[in-house]
Amino acid sequence: MKKLVFILVSMILLLSACGSGGGGNGAEGGGDPVVISGKPWTEQRILPHILAEYIKAKTDIPVTVDEGVGETNVLQQAITDGDIDMYVEYTGTGYLAVLDKEFKPGQSAEEIYKTTKQAYEKQFDLTWLQPLGFQNTYSITVRQETADKYGIKKASDIVQYSKDMLFGGPATFYGRPDGYDYMVEAYGYNFKDHKSFKPGLMYKALDEGEVDVIPAFTTDARIDKYNLATTVDDKHIFPPYFAAPVVRMDVLETYPKLADVVNQLKGKISDEEMRHLNGLVDIERKKPEDVAKQFLKDQGLIE
Repeated sequence: MKKLVFILVSMILLLSACGSGGGGNGAEGGGDPVVISGKPWTEQRILPHILAEYIKAKTDIPVTVDEGVGETNVLQQAITDGDIDMYVEYTGTGYLAVLDKEFKPGQSAEEIYKTTKQAYEKQFDLTWLQPLGFQNTYSITVRQETADKYGIKKASDIVQYSKDMLFGGPATFYGRPDGYDYMVEAYGYNFKDHKSFKPGLMYKALDEGEVDVIPAFTTDARIDKYNLATTVDDKHIFPPYFAAPVVRMDVLETYPKLADVVNQLKGKISDEEMRHLNGLVDIERKKPEDVAKQFLKDQGLIE
């Protein structure tokens, strides 16, 4: 009797094991969920959902989104501690703010990416997957009426008027190695004062005349909404800021197909598309997860 019970239990366990692997598009379910996070602003709330929805559509890998955990320093600590597993970073930010390397004008986007990827793997056991296609860089920006009045087209055109101008930017911009002090020194600005705002509020502050200059993000739809005038970085002080997923290397060992799947998104989001997606959230007040899912469907990436 005991022998019969043992055989029955063994058969049940065997059948259970055979069924646990899932099916379809390369099932890897069964482990801990891959936690995807981002920074506390619009673009970074959309991108985790784009990654998550695509992974869920193409695999059986368990995935969850933890929106808006914090800025780069918080996310870097969270991912190295294992509290999150993946988020989208920008190559210039990783190179300058995390690795504390010096950017030299003329360095190519490919050089910045390769150097950053290699250093992350060596120092943090993290790796960079393929860039998503767009870059979100800074553009020193003024009101259109200001640009028209003074003939401002390049960032250096602001220098001679800066003593009469107020600068406004995100609090984090004042502490970054590629931020306020770096920009002022590189261009020779002499602003009469500067203020801190949440990233989304600085556009309205500029439009309403509370400040005269801001470091706009080039993929932010509020540039168009408020008819603001961006300038050309004619001294090339800002490095390339191409967006790419950063992921824990031990997670890729647990889910070997994850990198290949996420890398299918290489080059799929243009600067214009990212600005449009941001506008759907910031201006039309749609939910980031809904915008992300609709984008993937519109691009034929998921059904």
